[in-house]
Amino acid sequence: QVQLVESGGGLVQSGGSLRLSCAASGSFFRINAMAWYRQAPGNQRELVAHIGSGGSTNYADSVKGRFTVSRDNAKNTVYLQMNSLKPEDTAVYYCYAGFIRFGTPYEYAAWGQGTQVTVSS
Repeated sequence: QVQLVESGGGLVQSGGSLRLSCAASGSFFRINAMAWYRQAPGNQRELVAHIGSGGSTNYADSVKGRFTVSRDNAKNTVYLQMNSLKPEDTAVYYCYAGFIRFGTPYEYAAWGQGTQVTVSS
């Protein structure tokens, strides 16, 4: 299994920055793609940023140019640098990882517990 532990959330003023981290641990053969999702009250969970095992990235239109996703494969860690934050970025942010278990060719999903990001106006 894989455990994902997020950190770095908090309260910030509009225009400010935060950096989220998510570290994967446990027993697995390989981590494939990693991603950040977010869910605001009353809304569905939405994809914020995605990074493949080779480093290719995709972003939601609403965060392009403001957020940057990166990863350190040696540490099994994914980061989300969030700049120029807006009140509408307020949400619980969740880390996601697709991973391969030893002895199987299948990909499984792991989710973090979520970290609150609040942007005040």
